[in-house]
Amino acid sequence: MIRVVLADDQALVRAGFRMILRAEPGIEVVGEAANGHEAVAAVGVHRPDVVLMDVRMPELDGIQATAQVVESCPHSRVLVLTTFDFDEVVFGALRAGASGFLLKDAPEERLVTAIRVVAEGGSLFAPAVTRRLVEQFARHTPLPTPAALGELTTKEVEVLTLMGRGLTNAEIARALFITENTVKTHVAHVFMKLDLRDRVQAVVLAYESGLIRPSG
Repeated sequence: MIRVVLADDQALVRAGFRMILRAEPGIEVVGEAANGHEAVAAVGVHRPDVVLMDVRMPELDGIQATAQVVESCPHSRVLVLTTFDFDEVVFGALRAGASGFLLKDAPEERLVTAIRVVAEGGSLFAPAVTRRLVEQFARHTPLPTPAALGELTTKEVEVLTLMGRGLTNAEIARALFITENTVKTHVAHVFMKLDLRDRVQAVVLAYESGLIRPSG
């Protein structure tokens, strides 16, 4: 059973999500919150698998709440809700540890799919969307290259670079002429050495470290 907490300051929005998820087998809404403080508290009580987190909430916004949730309950993965896909606040949420984002007007089936994917440890949006979001803001917010990047093997750097370009494991395998299982092993090593939660953070790091340059 996938346990979900809904965090949105609009009661009607929460009611809509609750109604959609109630009809889905294997998903249970275990808590709700109207602001960031309530979201953090709800996570502490219910220890959900997924938190649907609105970005703009009173008292404590979605970015700050996401950071607190990730720190206090690493098991709970955050799915950010937003109105715009090119919102710098959303990028901040990803940096805070969110596993991805979903537009509020997304179809019902996409919401359900996103929750299931995130609960299983994946990122919820397509690689092309990841690249667009990162390219939009990475050029404005450069960070020093992590020292741990030097611990990667040549092949692991190649895999990280291709992940940053949005390639799937199968596509990386074809590009590097190796098996998909070998790619999975390299990905696991990259995550471990760089202390990354998921592919979203890998994409962000690939841009911020200079492995990939924003287009334009």
